[in-house]
Amino acid sequence: MLASFKRVIKSGFLSFKRNFSLNISTIFVVFLAVSLVSFIFFLNLFSRILISDIEKRVDISVYFKEDAPSEKILSIKDEISKLEDVEKIEYVSADETMEKFIEKYKNDETIMESLKEIEKNPFYPSLNINAKTAQGYENIVNYLNKSVPQELIAKIDYFERKPVIDKIFSITSTVNKGGLVFGILFSIIAILAGFNTIKIAIENLKQEIETMRLVGASNWFIRGPFLVQGIIIGFFAILLSLIMIFILFGYFDGKIKSIEPSFSLMSLLFDNFGKLILLQLIVGVGLGIIASSFAIRKYLKV
Repeated sequence: MLASFKRVIKSGFLSFKRNFSLNISTIFVVFLAVSLVSFIFFLNLFSRILISDIEKRVDISVYFKEDAPSEKILSIKDEISKLEDVEKIEYVSADETMEKFIEKYKNDETIMESLKEIEKNPFYPSLNINAKTAQGYENIVNYLNKSVPQELIAKIDYFERKPVIDKIFSITSTVNKGGLVFGILFSIIAILAGFNTIKIAIENLKQEIETMRLVGASNWFIRGPFLVQGIIIGFFAILLSLIMIFILFGYFDGKIKSIEPSFSLMSLLFDNFGKLILLQLIVGVGLGIIASSFAIRKYLKV
């Protein structure tokens, strides 16, 4: 059994070598399909990291009306601080906000003159809230809407930032849908290319196949090499895709680090390498097996 399996593998490699020029074009098409699926995979990861990072960097600022008692605001602060999602909460009075504003713009005469003309503090007391997780912001906002008297609140500025996050989701979703369409298209082309390659390989080996039939070779022994050839095509496509991904990620890693030192494309690649390989095996080898199986079923009658 083992000897027969080795012969099938060897015959598959020989068939691959005999049709090498045809296999190159098939490998390239499968490579495009595998690479596209891989980049969609990383796009999803990157978008989730980006959205999470945006949400973690912003805070929720709850501005209270100027007639809201400070004792009531501090009481609300104590209640909010008990929530599991809250990492940090800070009370900033209207006077403190005014002092910070004056310190920041003290050299701007236009702003200072405008502030004098108002003749009152234009700022509101506020609570600045940081959440432990990205999802925590949604939970905190829901709590503010349900459990805090709305007549005390002037505004919650989280809602002004949320459209930015939603926009990223929208762009990512559009790119993913477009990538899915192209992925399916390239997969179909890859199957057709592989189908044609195996068909020609079968036709080139007609005499050998007839001889194997006459000597009583099993169906598996006859069909196996062509299935192996499809798998080899898939593996070469995966290898090329991995080389390209490492080159591109290595090239852009330094450029992205110069903008955002805390983010590393190479770390993202290595952290998800196992998932990437599994995905590529499913797509690359899967397409090779499917194409070979179709061609074997149609043209190899044993």
